[in-house]
Amino acid sequence: MTSALRSAFCALSLLLAGPALADSNLPPAEYAYRQLPDARQEAEAKALMETLRCLVCQGQSIADSDAEMAGDMRALVRQRIAAGEEPEAIREWLIDRYGNWVSYDPPVEPLTWPLWAAPLLLLAAGLYLARGRFKRRAR
Repeated sequence: MTSALRSAFCALSLLLAGPALADSNLPPAEYAYRQLPDARQEAEAKALMETLRCLVCQGQSIADSDAEMAGDMRALVRQRIAAGEEPEAIREWLIDRYGNWVSYDPPVEPLTWPLWAAPLLLLAAGLYLARGRFKRRAR
């Protein structure tokens, strides 16, 4: 193996090993994996966590994700619920902090109209094409 090839292999190995160091060595937040003692508060927290998207995983709720960031968000939700804050106020605070994307239920506003209208437009286009196809077969 030549020296240049060996150097390239070492550089590639170091580059691929970088994501392994992405998690911190800190212990998880207190309420990341521990439920609240009050069952009613825990039910409120769990319901809210199911509606919030994990910012790391992007396809899971923070209730389902094992990402460190999701654990921190779960702990934050539980701490605020335990302090007596309303779930909707917590949701608004998280949306203000992370943007509308953190919520699985984005608001209907001019910026998101295409997201809400796209399924209806695609359905209408599909029905129009199917209608034309059926008319041709009937002849």
